[in-house]
Amino acid sequence: MREKFNIERIKRIIKWFYPGIGIKRWIGISVFGIVLLIVGAVTLEKETIFLLKILDIILIFLGIILLILGIIKAMHSFILFFFPELGKRKEFADIIYRRRQLKKGPEIVAIGGGHGLAVTLEALREYTSNISAVVTVADSGGSTGRLRQQFDILAPGDIRNCLVALADAPALMRKLFQFRFDSSSPELAGHNFGNLFITVMTQITGDFDKAIKESSKVLAIHGQVIPSTLNNVNLVAEYKDGSIVEGEARIPELRRPIHRVRLKPEDSEATQDALQAIQRAQIIIFGPGSLYTSIIPNLLVKQICEAIVVSDAVKVYVCNIMTQPGETDGFTASDHLRVLVDHSHSKIVDYCLVNTGTISQDLRERYKQDGSYPVVADTAKIRSMGYRTIEDNVIGISDNFIRHDPIKLSRIILGLIEEI
Repeated sequence: MREKFNIERIKRIIKWFYPGIGIKRWIGISVFGIVLLIVGAVTLEKETIFLLKILDIILIFLGIILLILGIIKAMHSFILFFFPELGKRKEFADIIYRRRQLKKGPEIVAIGGGHGLAVTLEALREYTSNISAVVTVADSGGSTGRLRQQFDILAPGDIRNCLVALADAPALMRKLFQFRFDSSSPELAGHNFGNLFITVMTQITGDFDKAIKESSKVLAIHGQVIPSTLNNVNLVAEYKDGSIVEGEARIPELRRPIHRVRLKPEDSEATQDALQAIQRAQIIIFGPGSLYTSIIPNLLVKQICEAIVVSDAVKVYVCNIMTQPGETDGFTASDHLRVLVDHSHSKIVDYCLVNTGTISQDLRERYKQDGSYPVVADTAKIRSMGYRTIEDNVIGISDNFIRHDPIKLSRIILGLIEEI
């Protein structure tokens, strides 16, 4: 048995010397460097002639250089095998150094969904790979809604956006995941390739959570994307007039003031990955994003809300810059915060980040046509509620849409971490 084991081990070693692997030459150079180093060291000790001693010292230095060169080049070959895309970049050492530094970054949990959460993740991925995005799976509109009905899976849309936001994959791969089919293919029209990919991966693995983790590997993401629950949930809204509607996509359509939202089923269990990430977190960020349909659904998972409340992390609510028609019509910053606190039944945040920058008149008019207006930064009222405020110009314009500026947002968040 031992003999068979040794033969198999020898065979595995020999495979490294097969033609085309690109490692034999560097192993050979390393071995040659060791030989020169040994010969130089041995003869230097015995040699009495000065010039020959100099020659021995040169052999030692040459051996060291060849040994280091062989090791570096062999490692390079190994790494390029697993990460071939790095071979096209000149800053190879910088990439390795950057990845090591990102692993030392702060532990951050970002909670929400939709495009707002993606902005937060894009802001932070340049500073740490210890990011956990806890994402709602209550989405029911568009491609996501159709896939949920047809395949009885959890909502992939917000998950996909977060995966792409954290991706370190080539730009073409990120574009592929965000590609949306048009009417030229009727059966696929409106579907997003990333949504279809996650759906297929769920069918293959038999598990939505595994599908996300495998998709994360494909996109080589910095951090992790975690569904807040693995229960197939729907969002239910109760309006102030007493009417009730079910389905995340339908909630803003009625354009009625919302009294409260809840999950169906209400006893949905949190994912263990989400709870562990919250326990490790140094800072927890809510939003930006749709208040009732992206951020709050995560807090309706009781275990997640409880874990956040007892966490020692700094907790920041990033308030939206503009009101959202059908959800937060006429809301000030303090109104946003009040609704967030009411749904969590506790003082769930420490800071409220509000925009104090000025929006151009052209953009105001364009948003006004959709019934959206700048959120009033009533910071004095927020402070009277017992919360601290962060006031700054965080406006960023992307494709003629108002967004939070990723650089400004990351500067503020990282500044809070430095104060911990």
